[in-house]
Amino acid sequence: MPKKVITKKTVKKTVLKKEAEVKVEKPVVEIAAETPKTLISDNNSMKPVARERYYEAVGRRKESVARVRMYTKKASDTTEGEKALITVNGKNYREYFTDIMLWEIVESPLKKLKSVNRFKATVIVRGGGKSGQADAIKHGLARTLVLFDQNFRKKLKKSGYLTRDSRAKERRKYGLKKARKAPRWAKR
Repeated sequence: MPKKVITKKTVKKTVLKKEAEVKVEKPVVEIAAETPKTLISDNNSMKPVARERYYEAVGRRKESVARVRMYTKKASDTTEGEKALITVNGKNYREYFTDIMLWEIVESPLKKLKSVNRFKATVIVRGGGKSGQADAIKHGLARTLVLFDQNFRKKLKKSGYLTRDSRAKERRKYGLKKARKAPRWAKR
């Protein structure tokens, strides 16, 4: 009895036959072609609310990664003075970062474009320390601003906000205490 040779063609044919036998019609669910809405509960009442359009980008620095979503604010939202509306991990960025220098770093792309009150942003940042996280947010904000308007790119690129700062901690070498720090030298 001759041996049956299995080739790619025969495998494809058998797979196609099995798929044809297994196909089952799935019920089609029709969704209304309105604007996308979500339900938000306020005081035990469900209200449909339209989703806002946003621009999303990722910023990185050292070990930190920041996912930034930027929304355009309406004219009625601009009640505050020179404070940006940025929430970081569910908190206001001024509560999350206690240092004033870190506030300046986070706001810097918006200040460069003189549009601190024009946008609001929500940020989820993970990893690294506070300084690295602030720089990651700055990088992410600059990227979202470019997605919003390509004309911002030239100014942000010239200031260096679109370049990922690749400096990181140098690795420790054997025989040394840190990357370059040597143990105390003794003559004898």
